[in-house]
Amino acid sequence: MRASFRLGRIAGVPVGVNWSVLVIFLLIAWGLSANQFPQAYPGRSTAAYVLAGLAAAVVFFLGLLAHEVSHAVVAKRNGLHVEGITLWLFGGVAELRGEAKNPGAELRIAGVGPLVSLLLGLFFGGIAVVLALAGQRGLLLGSLAWLAGINVLLAIFNVLPAAPLDGGRLLRAAVWKATGDRTKASVVAARAGWVLGALLIGLGLLQFLTGFGVGGLWLALIGWFLIGAAGVEERQARMGSALHGVRVGDVMTPQPQTASAEMTVADFVDHYLFAYRHSALPLTEEGRPVGLVTLDRVRGIPADRRGSTTLAEVSCRAEDLVLARPEEQLNDLLPRLSECADGRALVVTDQRLVGIVSPSDISRAVQRGSLRDQLAGSRH
Repeated sequence: MRASFRLGRIAGVPVGVNWSVLVIFLLIAWGLSANQFPQAYPGRSTAAYVLAGLAAAVVFFLGLLAHEVSHAVVAKRNGLHVEGITLWLFGGVAELRGEAKNPGAELRIAGVGPLVSLLLGLFFGGIAVVLALAGQRGLLLGSLAWLAGINVLLAIFNVLPAAPLDGGRLLRAAVWKATGDRTKASVVAARAGWVLGALLIGLGLLQFLTGFGVGGLWLALIGWFLIGAAGVEERQARMGSALHGVRVGDVMTPQPQTASAEMTVADFVDHYLFAYRHSALPLTEEGRPVGLVTLDRVRGIPADRRGSTTLAEVSCRAEDLVLARPEEQLNDLLPRLSECADGRALVVTDQRLVGIVSPSDISRAVQRGSLRDQLAGSRH
């Protein structure tokens, strides 16, 4: 999930917000200020209800941010690199690069988020109890009570044993510890996520059909998201197993054909398009990669402009290139490759181009790795 804009850094980790947060923020603020608060505390002004609803929504998202920051901090302490934190429609996500080294690290990283949400819920609940005992019955008490309940509910939902929830990570840690097989543990957690998603969809549709309104559709939407995310996690787990121990240099196409950034698109079409069997062409200067041209980029240039347009103008810029080393593990490259619009990595040694990795190279490696695992399993 990409951030639409950045908020800054917390604990050294970039924090961003996706535009979809605005949807859930407005829904929460509207639900509180237009329905829940007026019903529970009648007689206040419209401005008071709106202010209370907005304040509660802001604090709720700060709690979500604290939840994700806790994941990031513990992940960094356990040797993982944290790309960033993004708040979006379904909450937040801490983008971690790599995998936990052992079940204990997985348990700590996954468990700290729900723990933070639970502690926030108890904190807000404690303040609400003190205010209630002191005779307070206003919007402040209502806001604190709602924040207490929603954070406790968030903690409970997140510990459900199903990927991609934190509880799925906890389940994976437990299965990993019991079996010693990380891939099997990941598949078990992902399939549990699929089951939970299907249950939520069924329950949501039932609620909608029996008159519970859009709340049921929202539950079904969450279930649909869980099924999709669980499927992605299972595929990633199986791919990671198939590519275990495979280096970038093992799958790259060595010494690929290159071109100058000053070449025109017309020259490329006339001399390279049919002679070059690959769909991407690295651009180099004195052996150093400075860009990458793909057929999709060239196809977008009108025929009458190809003679005056250079490859540098249509290529992936040097700062956007995904670079890798031959000795790097292919599993470590995949997260970076998935974020690249062109889906390819250039392999360099001492800043000089020595190869290129494409999706087809990775597909072949996955097929070979899967066959290797099957043969290994049959021998046992």
